[in-house]
Amino acid sequence: MPVEVLFVGDLMLSAPDPARFFAPSREILTGADLAVGHLEWPHTERGQVCVVDIPAPANPPGHLDAVADAGFGVLTMASNHMFDQGPNGVADSIAAVRARGMEPVGAGMTIEEARRPAIVSRDGVTFGFLSYNAVGPRESWATTVKAGVAPIRVLNHYELDVASPGSAPAEFTSVEQESEEAMRADIAALAATVDVVCVSIHKGMGFVHATLASYERPLARAAVDAGADVVIGHHAHILRGVEVYRGRPIFHGINHFVPAYTADTDPLGGKRPRPRRAPSIGFFTPDPGQAPFPFPRDSRHTMIARVAVDDDGIVEAGFIPCYLDPDSVPVPCHGADADATADYVECITRDAGLSAEFVRRGQHVTFLDRPAAGERAWA
Repeated sequence: MPVEVLFVGDLMLSAPDPARFFAPSREILTGADLAVGHLEWPHTERGQVCVVDIPAPANPPGHLDAVADAGFGVLTMASNHMFDQGPNGVADSIAAVRARGMEPVGAGMTIEEARRPAIVSRDGVTFGFLSYNAVGPRESWATTVKAGVAPIRVLNHYELDVASPGSAPAEFTSVEQESEEAMRADIAALAATVDVVCVSIHKGMGFVHATLASYERPLARAAVDAGADVVIGHHAHILRGVEVYRGRPIFHGINHFVPAYTADTDPLGGKRPRPRRAPSIGFFTPDPGQAPFPFPRDSRHTMIARVAVDDDGIVEAGFIPCYLDPDSVPVPCHGADADATADYVECITRDAGLSAEFVRRGQHVTFLDRPAAGERAWA
């Protein structure tokens, strides 16, 4: 019998009574053999702001009770906000996760700790997890003497498209070689000791429809080349497309899952003034609702990524379509609502130039099935 693993994106838990945000999905999450979430914000009672950007709040450690009660066994933590409340925020978040029986990965008091994998077993299958942050800020990166998250450094290069000084340049991004080599080494070492390697990468451009930055696809594929069986992306606060590479599923961005903001924890009060050369006008038009939701309407589409594995690897990969209701609660979709989110994922997959064949099976949407004996294997 295959082992079912579910993944959700950013968990931002500031609003009171966080358990209510998991009520519609709790049965699905607790019914899986393993559920994995991405903890976006620090949870501490002794935080101190340590970044120059818009800092995430210091959230109550007790709010993580709701995450554990929803069935999560692993939390990836290499986010761009995990160091926002300083080293105490990192230490307290890790301690709070562990105290509730969940495994943290991707953050630590040193870079060695941040790069250390989480390993869990379910029904005879051993899973290894790694978590990286490819979006910065540099203050969030762990070092040999500083707390933070496991980084992947991305380089930016700009060129003018036309012979007109002052024109908007074209931007090119690539993964810095040393970072990629470190990630590859981590994955290869883990793959030698576990059955299934799951790699989480905080990556991508926020709120931009479909588009992948030029570094994203090579980075995800490098992880597979090194031995990853599943690659999960998040950070962009909007869904990204999916693809199959060498028989392994790549989810380029599974969006946030619980954006439990309050009026106090959205530092811009739901307003997003549009800077010059903004990549997406929709980014600056939050979709109104009963709860604070500082994101565009398309950001209400989200998913529970799903893989099924056995001793020979991935059997099936796909997702359960979900939609964030006016209270910002993720609700697994049925019928026409599920079709709307599934259609959206198909659209952004196609628009990003990715290739995947979608099959709808009740509440699940599948884009990878291991071929039966004698059939052609995935390329």
